[in-house]
Amino acid sequence: MRIALVAGPEAGHAFPVFGLAERLEAADIETVIYTGARWSTGRAADRFAIRELPGLLVADDEDDADAGSKLNARAARMARDLAPLLAAERPDSVVSDVITVCGAMAGEMLELPVIELCPHPLYLPSRALPPVGMGLAPGVGPLGRMRNRVLRAMSARAVKAGVQQRESARSGLGLPARDPGPDARLVATLPALELPRPDWPANTHLVGPLHWEPVDDVLELPPGAAPLVVVAPSTADTGAGGLVDAALAALAPEKLGMPVRVALSMLDSSQHELPPWAVAGSARQDRLLAAADLVVCGGGHGLLSKALLAGVPVVMVPGGGDQWELANRVQRQGSGLLVRPLTADALADACRKVLSDSVFTTAAGDAAASAAAVVDPVQVCIATASGAP
Repeated sequence: MRIALVAGPEAGHAFPVFGLAERLEAADIETVIYTGARWSTGRAADRFAIRELPGLLVADDEDDADAGSKLNARAARMARDLAPLLAAERPDSVVSDVITVCGAMAGEMLELPVIELCPHPLYLPSRALPPVGMGLAPGVGPLGRMRNRVLRAMSARAVKAGVQQRESARSGLGLPARDPGPDARLVATLPALELPRPDWPANTHLVGPLHWEPVDDVLELPPGAAPLVVVAPSTADTGAGGLVDAALAALAPEKLGMPVRVALSMLDSSQHELPPWAVAGSARQDRLLAAADLVVCGGGHGLLSKALLAGVPVVMVPGGGDQWELANRVQRQGSGLLVRPLTADALADACRKVLSDSVFTTAAGDAAASAAAVVDPVQVCIATASGAP
């Protein structure tokens, strides 16, 4: 069996595809991955068959700030270029990242089974939930349900516009205007981060996070027995800025009120002067988390789910995108605290609370334990590619 996987170049979307490919190949399933050229060298290229995803550069007549245009018109343009490349690979199915819509379109053009990969909780609208992105808990009771309906009505116009853009893009490719949806969907998150809904879509499977380490290096930790705090700024363009400097100020013993050791997990640490109780570098995060007592991060799903799966509580400084939504879900679940706006004092207060109260670690352990309820994504991929119900 041969499966093609498609994802954009952003780490938060490429890494879960690499993680799935690793599992597929361990099951003797051949893979080929279309993604950004940035991954054509290094550990990913050594491990996988990497192909450059065509059409990633923005065309002169495209508005890269228009999410609807990017997810539809631009995706259709990319699908035209991708489809013949996929055809030459002769895959049995296509796994397409949820926002890299060209993969799903190209797979449908070739009449291949299409599997959608959501590298985060399911963000499709639900009649039981407020719109995603607001960070609100599901409304309960008559007033709560009314609030949900009002908020969904406020976003309905944008949703309708997106549907119309998708229909236009699909028609231009010779596909039926109405999007039938994927043949299967993999939701790669912890059950603890998902919200219950009565309208869970058919053929949608909660498979747990699909983590992948881009490097093999192991960071040498600061000496001593003080609690270890891992600080990992967001890799997303929408992540909050200034986290590293604020964290170094907040975690200083005189500010925090206790000694800690700090490991900064980041690609470029050269611009930061480090105190003796801190180290920095690009290294395997799974090794860091195995020794960590606390993670300070931006709230992106990749590191959040990795920390919680390791049973480590978090302090989050969410930026844009879905980080606010995720940070609020984690805070409600009890595994951590969110800080906004970011100041050294506010960050120090949150870190002190989490380090001093075992209730956060207990909740993180509960989140990790929820992974026992997921299904095997490899089996879903095999069944879908073979046409099994």
